Amino acid sequence: MLDPSLLRSRLAETAARLAETRGYTLDIVAVEALENSRKQLAMETQELQNLRNTRSKAIGQAKAKGEDVAPLMAEVAGIGDKLKANEQALAEVQAKLADIALGIPNIPHESVPIGKDEHGNVETSRWGTPRTFDFAVKDHVELGETHGWLDGDAGAKLSGARFTVLRGQLAHLHRALGQFMLDLHTGEHGYLECNVPVIVNADTMQGTGQLPKFEEDLFATEVGETRRYLIPTAEVSLTNLVRDTIQDADALPLRMTAHTLCFRAEAGSYGRDTRGMIRQHQFEKVEMVHVARAEQSYAQLEEMVGHAETVLQKLGLPYRKMLLCTGDMGFGATKTYDLEVWLPSQQTYREISSCSNCEDFQARRLQARVRNAETGKPELVHTLNGSGLAIGRTLIAVMENNQNADGSITVPEVLRPYMGGLDRIA
Repeated sequence: MLDPSLLRSRLAETAARLAETRGYTLDIVAVEALENSRKQLAMETQELQNLRNTRSKAIGQAKAKGEDVAPLMAEVAGIGDKLKANEQALAEVQAKLADIALGIPNIPHESVPIGKDEHGNVETSRWGTPRTFDFAVKDHVELGETHGWLDGDAGAKLSGARFTVLRGQLAHLHRALGQFMLDLHTGEHGYLECNVPVIVNADTMQGTGQLPKFEEDLFATEVGETRRYLIPTAEVSLTNLVRDTIQDADALPLRMTAHTLCFRAEAGSYGRDTRGMIRQHQFEKVEMVHVARAEQSYAQLEEMVGHAETVLQKLGLPYRKMLLCTGDMGFGATKTYDLEVWLPSQQTYREISSCSNCEDFQARRLQARVRNAETGKPELVHTLNGSGLAIGRTLIAVMENNQNADGSITVPEVLRPYMGGLDRIA
């Protein structure tokens, strides 16, 4: 969430910035009214506490003198009742302010272009040249179904729409991609590999911003009175590992990675994206998370993007890097780069990785801090997250970009050790 001071001392300025960058309307009147009530109740509560303390001391003094303390005790009881009512009212006002704050998106970094949607995104670079085919290109569904490797009907029978079964060599190639990505990030990029829960509690989801705003996009489970959520990305579990902690300054930046199942219950239809594996309710991803000091975070963002790019380059997949505009960024991000891989069947680039700096937006919810080496005082960390990469979409790109006229698929050289030396699947 945003720094509360922005809603107290810079409310109009903050509201204007949110409207300009996010198209978000902050109810200034409601916030001001609640803030005024908070200040008044806080002042009255403090005065009542002081008065009760003073009267309590007077009771002790009166008792020592043998005086009648009944009137004073009755007064203290009355003060206590009013204090309890004030504290309850203050808690209610603070809860309303917190609810508003939890629904406010992060403020974009000044380097982010202003825009309403994806049309305002800015391409910053490209890598690789899309292949020219001398035969009719097939999409990943046609390539997969030919051999029974990819079975959407079986997925639908087991679970419903947007679930897929992989078999045989395609399932092996999918597994190889995940292993390759993990080995690359841990072996060359300095990440700590983690194995984390994919079912988490509400506090964990709130810590990274999925709750309360995006509850309808989440899968949830209920056992008895306990409600838990299936993670939409390992960012949730990994980032929450530093919740309620104070890190040593020398320990940062901390880099963590995990290969997990991910679950998204996004509503609505996305046309061609519902075909095959592009937009699934269940998918796998290798996630990257950085925890950094404030002065490190933007350099860390560039490094993280570079790590995702390295995966694509080693696989030989053409891609472009996009700087997202203010209207296309995620709720908690201050700056985001998307990597979009070339898909021959669609003759366009499609998102395969999104890397974001959230600054202290998540850390404030998480109370994730670092001890300032100079002052000794704790300060909020900055958190970053990125896909390194989405395995299903990477599989799609490998299949389509490496397909042959006979329907076989050439295995990228870096994956062959993970495929028992196979140079193609057919």
